Amino acid sequence: MDEPAWLTIARELQAISQTGLTFSKDSFDLQRYQRIRELASSIFAEGSGVTTAKVLDLFSQELGYPTPKVDVRGAAFIDDKILMVREAGDGRWTLPGGWADVNQSAAECVVREIAEESGFESRVLKLSAVWDYSRQGHRPHHPASIYKMFFICELMGGDARPSVETTEVAFFARQSLPELSGGRITHAQIQRMFEHAARPDLPTDFD
Repeated sequence: MDEPAWLTIARELQAISQTGLTFSKDSFDLQRYQRIRELASSIFAEGSGVTTAKVLDLFSQELGYPTPKVDVRGAAFIDDKILMVREAGDGRWTLPGGWADVNQSAAECVVREIAEESGFESRVLKLSAVWDYSRQGHRPHHPASIYKMFFICELMGGDARPSVETTEVAFFARQSLPELSGGRITHAQIQRMFEHAARPDLPTDFD
């Protein structure tokens, strides 16, 4: 499902304003870019139900040239079942993962996330997909532009152990998936990870 027009417009206006506020030297132009940010915040607030002040505060924290954020997710399997964790935030399930950290490669980030959120040690076998969040049918929508990187991983040791971010760790068969955390993962993405695990020769998916 496509994103609503208000979200696409608000996100692009925010990116324009952030670029202008970063590079413009003219005081009048800076005022105009600040006004564009305020309008972007109003549009996002109108569509999402969040207050304009809260959105403006969120947008104002973004500095420098606007680029997509990076989210990493690890798909690991035992006996044709996929490793998943229950998120403490919404009580629903997802693949271990999260925002990429600085000074770590994407592969290092996903190995760390798997260890932190599930208790298992792992290694990366393959980059299976790089998808644009806005084109993958995620709910709820996110104000930022996001690239999601999915990796097929092999478990090397450890034991199932929840963390401060997760409340449960379990393995699920392809046809018996739990209720998903829609802002983090989709049913179609998990199904595709099963396909990549079964066929290591598949090329990396991308939008």
